[in-house]
Amino acid sequence: MADETKDGAAEAPKKSKKMLMIIVIAVVVLLGGGGGAYFMLKGDKAEAAKTPEKGAVTGIDDALTINLADSHYLKIKFALQQTAEAGTEEVDTSEAIELTIDAYTGKTVAELSTEKGREEIKSELLAKIVKAYTEEKKEMVMGIYYTQFVTQ
Repeated sequence: MADETKDGAAEAPKKSKKMLMIIVIAVVVLLGGGGGAYFMLKGDKAEAAKTPEKGAVTGIDDALTINLADSHYLKIKFALQQTAEAGTEEVDTSEAIELTIDAYTGKTVAELSTEKGREEIKSELLAKIVKAYTEEKKEMVMGIYYTQFVTQ
């Protein structure tokens, strides 16, 4: 009987330690998740406040034909999404056209045939255009809309 009591007493603390560890791990996971969610949502609010308000859209008049690699070409037409700070006056698209030609010249059809490839080049182009159309720390353009995109 003394052996049974000894074993029963020894098992009780082990269960308590296991339960305590489970509770501690659960609390740490919940606090970590809550903290992560807080910082993720906080970042979204800061980013939303940073995003400029949309203004007028300025399109280019004629489609561009750009030479790609291996005797292929790209026919592209796009519009620039201006910011509200830019006002209602259309921006001059000449610089955006030049940047577009530079960005796409020499690219392969394979690079442009996947969504990932198009988005990668488009985001690089957008960064260059936003930089080119920033005056006195005021962004005049915030986006690009492709209205025509044909490779051959």
